[in-house]
Amino acid sequence: MALEITDANFEEVVLKSDKPVLVDFWAEWCGPCRMVGPVVDEISREYEGKAIVGKVNVDNNPQISTQFGIRNIPALLYFKGGEVVDKQVGAVPKSVLAGKLDKQL
Repeated sequence: MALEITDANFEEVVLKSDKPVLVDFWAEWCGPCRMVGPVVDEISREYEGKAIVGKVNVDNNPQISTQFGIRNIPALLYFKGGEVVDKQVGAVPKSVLAGKLDKQL
């Protein structure tokens, strides 16, 4: 399972990570988010030890969502060294999400 990332732990889990981080911004009411969610969980298992994979519920964590200008979900941001290095908005195949993460390893 992907980590639950919140306004409270974002800096520690994402910005201070020594590994690449994939963050899925989602919400319960978002249909496409529910399609991407299980894929993100699969990627989390497959990249365990190589990358951090987590999810931010935009309804419960407005500070992070605003900070990164999240307006459309699902939005997946890729971080490396505390900086956004890539992003993907909308539901896409697992191969696209994994390929973008592979580039950061």
